Amino acid sequence: MPNHTISLLLFLSFYTLTTTTIYAIPPPPPIQCTSETNDCTLHNSYGIWGDRKDCRASKTIYPKTQDQLLSIVADATKNKYKLKVVSKFSHTIPKFACPAPSNSSLLISTENYNSNIDVDVVKLTVTADAGVGLRDLINKVEDVGLSLVAAPYWEGVSVSGLISTGAHGSSWWGNGGSVHDHVVSIDMVVPATQSEGFAKIMHLDVTNDNLFNAAKVSLGTLGIISKVTLRLEKGFKRSISFNFTDDNGVEDAFMTHAKAHEFGDITWYSSKHTAVYRHDDRVSLTTKGDGTNDFLGFQSALVAVSKSTRATEKQLEKTKNVKGKCAMASTFIGYKKLIANGLKNNLLFTGYPVIGRQGKMQTSGSCLYSPSSDIVSACAWDPRIDGLSFYESTSIFPADKFKDFILDVKRLRDFNPDNYCGIDIYNGFLIRFIKASTAFLGQDVDSVVIDFNYYRADLATTPRLNQDVMEEIEQMAFFKYNARPHWAKNRKIAFAKVDKKYKNFSKFVAAKLKMDPQNIFSSDWSDALLFGSELEKYDGCGLEGECVCSEHRHCSPTNGYFCEFGLVYKEARVCRYLQSSQI
Repeated sequence: MPNHTISLLLFLSFYTLTTTTIYAIPPPPPIQCTSETNDCTLHNSYGIWGDRKDCRASKTIYPKTQDQLLSIVADATKNKYKLKVVSKFSHTIPKFACPAPSNSSLLISTENYNSNIDVDVVKLTVTADAGVGLRDLINKVEDVGLSLVAAPYWEGVSVSGLISTGAHGSSWWGNGGSVHDHVVSIDMVVPATQSEGFAKIMHLDVTNDNLFNAAKVSLGTLGIISKVTLRLEKGFKRSISFNFTDDNGVEDAFMTHAKAHEFGDITWYSSKHTAVYRHDDRVSLTTKGDGTNDFLGFQSALVAVSKSTRATEKQLEKTKNVKGKCAMASTFIGYKKLIANGLKNNLLFTGYPVIGRQGKMQTSGSCLYSPSSDIVSACAWDPRIDGLSFYESTSIFPADKFKDFILDVKRLRDFNPDNYCGIDIYNGFLIRFIKASTAFLGQDVDSVVIDFNYYRADLATTPRLNQDVMEEIEQMAFFKYNARPHWAKNRKIAFAKVDKKYKNFSKFVAAKLKMDPQNIFSSDWSDALLFGSELEKYDGCGLEGECVCSEHRHCSPTNGYFCEFGLVYKEARVCRYLQSSQI
């Protein structure tokens, strides 16, 4: 199919998507059991993992109260069961929530533990049950004229899940963009001695700093969070404008931009030499405007659109059609510019700035909600529809190292800018900002976060186009610049030796030993990630980021992919496609 035809079809598909009433289905439940309670498997919402070989438990329990949580932990402590906690959402990529594969492992779902949201308008706080969804929390807070300042861009998370994994928005202002840095207190149910009833509730706040700082980003390995209290502010609005411009000097401009705009970020479409600066600042409630942020990537997508987009990209991958990928990237970027990437002044985007209440502007996820049971549309990555499938690499840099990383990415880009089109089809490089944190598994200095998504094949054994480029960026970030991974994202190689990257890691381990001495809340899956275990090497392990290749067999030599050195970061070892004349 000619490139211009692909572009036209995709444009018309997305135009239809945003101008038609859509009846969507929510994502599938993450836990699936062979009966109502027995032999259960945990899946993540992208369909990347979840089968009887790994994320399996003998039973799932759905508590509704804190007392029931106490009873569950007491029983597990007494009978030496293993526990893993999940919410009704399952959007993490690494397997921290996977239980140990044995008959003594239980899943605890907080899906039904979500009834209490208590707002204190005098103290400017909100206390919520662990399973409360972020959107429900935001709406309740906004209803009484207050605002939650920090939130991730995606609202498909629970209150306990978002703080446990270090979820964040973007800000170096105030307490910063990480939600856990706005936490006032955490109630956590942990194992206890027999005289204490085998379980107890620990109330954690600044009066017990070490345990509190461990619990703020706990990865579900310390106990069961039962309640979270977050700091609020008086209600406000935000004013957002996107400035599309050349990417010259982006390696210097990011610092000025972060300091100038409270919620600013930068989207970098490197193949097009384009940087999009988000001018995002608070304004008073009296400022005219009732805008919303309905981010295009989180809107419900017509199933036919998702399937055709995926089929097109698969064909381009199969034929190694880089120019076709660049045509897709150009179409998507142009369309995002046309509709302000989902910002709406009212029902449609009519011009900048878009001004609206904080609760409508800070986070989005309209594909989560459904008035219909028919599969007309869904989240574009829903595994039931054969839609999009992608990796997401997210690395966190000290601010003073980020410039050099960007310059390296540019040097690699300049070998052939078209090689970056596969990233720009999705969201380019998203650059955000988080402040230094007291959380032991948070960032100890002001930091810059960079996210990029890219095509994932249906089978782990299938190489992808320009695989070596994405791998070199990934290895530059985590190995050359010693960046830290986002705990809820990334492929396995991002967690290699991660325990060495946190100066307070030993304090986190000490808190874990005190709160969960029997390791009830650990599994081989979570330990391997948390403690940065050495990566196992096997045939094809480099293709999925399960290892860094050191031999050709770790790639796919039968498909022409061989283990080669990086082009800019010479120490990198990547799976590169070589034609017979290059071998």
